[in-house]
Amino acid sequence: MSATVAGLLQVGLLVVALVAVYKPLGDYMARVFTSGKHLAIERVVYRAVRVDPDSEQNWRTYAAGVLGFSFASIVLLYLVQRLQPLLPFNFGRGAVDQGVAFNTAVSFVTNTNWQSYVPEAVMGHTVQMLGLTVQNFLSAAVGLAVAIALVRGFVRSRTDRLGNFWVDLTRGTVRILLPLAFVFAIVLIALGVVQSLRSGFDVTNVDGRSNGVALAPAASQESIKELGTNGGGIFNANSAHPFENPNGWTNLIEIFLLLVIPVCLTRTFGQLVGNKKQGYSLLSVMAVLWGAMLAVIWWAEAHPNGPAALLAGGGMEGKEVRFGVAGSALFADSTTGTSTGAVNSMHDSYSGLGGGGTILNMLFGELSPGGVGTGLYSILVVAIIAMFLAGLMVGRTPEYLGKKLGRREVTASAIAILAMPTVVLIGAGIAIMLPGTPGYLANPGSHGWSEVFYAYTSASNNNGSAFAGITVTSPWFQSSLAMCMLFGRLIPILAVLALAGSLAAQKKVPETSGTLPTTGALFPAMLGGTVVLVAALTFIPALALGPIAEALA
Repeated sequence: MSATVAGLLQVGLLVVALVAVYKPLGDYMARVFTSGKHLAIERVVYRAVRVDPDSEQNWRTYAAGVLGFSFASIVLLYLVQRLQPLLPFNFGRGAVDQGVAFNTAVSFVTNTNWQSYVPEAVMGHTVQMLGLTVQNFLSAAVGLAVAIALVRGFVRSRTDRLGNFWVDLTRGTVRILLPLAFVFAIVLIALGVVQSLRSGFDVTNVDGRSNGVALAPAASQESIKELGTNGGGIFNANSAHPFENPNGWTNLIEIFLLLVIPVCLTRTFGQLVGNKKQGYSLLSVMAVLWGAMLAVIWWAEAHPNGPAALLAGGGMEGKEVRFGVAGSALFADSTTGTSTGAVNSMHDSYSGLGGGGTILNMLFGELSPGGVGTGLYSILVVAIIAMFLAGLMVGRTPEYLGKKLGRREVTASAIAILAMPTVVLIGAGIAIMLPGTPGYLANPGSHGWSEVFYAYTSASNNNGSAFAGITVTSPWFQSSLAMCMLFGRLIPILAVLALAGSLAAQKKVPETSGTLPTTGALFPAMLGGTVVLVAALTFIPALALGPIAEALA
């Protein structure tokens, strides 16, 4: 069987698996967030934090809950890292450096999972499990909660209530993320992923020397790392490490976990707004963008320049033989199309076009299909901008799902869209001008710029992957990337919640003959065009200096 056929079979199996769970999981998530019943364990949580689960909040209170919970989580995670010598299973590893601890706390709370350290050498098992893994659940649940709040804004009318953040957070964690992560952790263990509380073991090489091999509770973190679109590895090599991702089956399952919740949330959206075709429209745009970028990355890596690459049958530098070009490209496309950032190959070793494809995936705004919750609310924000542009062209007040899109709605959407490009370009621009930056880059010229540009793109989009040739342990990079993660996460969330509040306060507008249909082919084409247009107008100059120049060289 040729490598191309094997790769196409992997893509086919992945699509079949996603289709199989699309309806049941999407419908189940809709029931989770509309049920009037509270589970016993949820009531325990509500009593512990003194929350009335039957009360609802306006968008400002909901946003205050998100901000308060996020900042409290950052402080607690920072303290856990700094107090590591006092915790069990530290294996003699000291307190995490202040800059690294701050960057890591922000990274995991914002669902970025950017890692500027070697996990198996810096973090003990307690910090990994009590600190990082817990945030893998909670940060994903926060994104899920914000997405559901926005959907309620479309569904409800003449109210300022969007639900209860603490209820949405708890339900997303207890009813969705925990059960799925538990099941797939068992599956990964059965397929060979390591799960151990030992620090490691020694092996003797053929020359008689002894080397240490690190162990960790990898499977339990691996499942939620992918399912929650988090991405931080318990080993430095991430999902390229054989203890995290030992074979082709685990690779396919991990890619499935990256995509399953963001994809199925479009079904949830259709159920909640009472029109399944609305969800299909969003899904079609996500699928086309994901498929197009997969084709670009796969083709670029299968047809590289240079005699060594041609003899290898593809650009195999930085890739694992057990995954090959197809398995690596599929993972790279899925991890950058979502906000995951896990890697099973080194993106810094990709060709100019292939690496540029991974960057462009993030520059689309992490909506193909995006992260848990973040993908849904990101594409809905772009849908509002698309409908606004359509309204300008035909001279009508734009509407979407029965809600008029006025100044407040468009302003909130514009802020949500423009926050990421602003943070990316300012951060990368300042970094490349600093005289010390070239010393932190493994490559000069256009690829060196790509390393810097990728770092700030990844941080601002809460992705977390990297062109690993850049060293980011300096105080500037630790602090500036942390700020990009915070602003890239919280500014869009605040704008989305303000948008939800404005939509919920409106009354429903009945459809007329002049209403632009959003369930046919025209709307998805217009929505996809808007995504590409915004990214192109904003980032073509930056891409031309890096990946495009490198690809044409």
